[in-house]
Formats: sequence, C-alpha cells, structure tokens
Amino acid sequence: MKHTTTKGKNNKESKMTNSNNTKGFTLIELIMVTIILGILAAVAIPRYMTSITKAEEAAEDAVLSSITAGLESYATEQMMATGRRFWPDNPWVGLETKPAGWANTDADAANDGEWRFKTSTANITHQRGDNTVHHWDYTKGTQTGANAAPGSMGAREATAGD
Repeated sequence: MKHTTTKGKNNKESKMTNSNNTKGFTLIELIMVTIILGILAAVAIPRYMTSITKAEEAAEDAVLSSITAGLESYATEQMMATGRRFWPDNPWVGLETKPAGWANTDADAANDGEWRFKTSTANITHQRGDNTVHHWDYTKGTQTGANAAPGSMGAREATAGD
C-alpha cells in the first residue's frame, strides 16, 4: 500500500509551530533579562567594593604589625646598646625590612600602594588603590629621663595626617 500525504491549509504540517521557523527572543524576554542583570549588578557591585576595602584594611593591618614588630626589635637592640628602649625619630630607620611600596620621602603617600612617613605630622601614610590616603599617628616615645618608654602607633584614620 502506498501512502500519500496532502499538504494544505488545514493540515498539521503547514501550521506555524515553535520549531525552527521562529528565531530570537521576544521583547518581554529581553526586558526581563535586562532587569534581572540590573538587580544582580546593584547587589554585587557594593559587595565587591566592600570586599576590596576589607582586603586593603587587612593588608594594612599586616604591614603595620610588621612595622611595629620591627620597631620593637629596634627598641630591644637599643636597650642592649644604651640601656633604654626607644623607637627612632623616623620609623623607616628602625626597620631592617621596609614594607613593599615604601618611599623615603618626607610627605604624605602620593601613589597607589605607597607608604611614607611625614615628619611634620609624625604620621605614617598609605595610599590605597582607590586613591584614598590613610594615616597612623607615630609616637617615638620618651627617650630620656626616668619615664623613658618606647613609642606607639595610633589607629587608622581615613585621611592624610594633620
């Protein structure tokens, strides 16, 4: 038996279906995808920026801990040599290993990742990747008299020193 098919307006084969005959996305689908991407970006970008800030703070804390440890080592060496523990006038002088990005320039940090000491304000400053400058007050301590004591490092402040 031979079967023949007829093609006509009422036949199923001639009707438009969602097969290869339709291509692309509808306008509503594109708008919905755009809205969803916008919402994701609105949530993700601030979280990303917060992560960067916290990472830079953690890196600064690590560098400051290293600086403080180096200055304590310097104070111990001074104790053995002179009988008094003290930190130097310029913190970079007391460090055997300087932090990455340090500059021996008497000014606030001016380049990304740079560490400087400014003598007029007695501040250690660091410039972050977003061009903000943060500083820590540096006190060399008392080097003479009965109350001689090593210095101290202040807390992070979100500006160049005054």
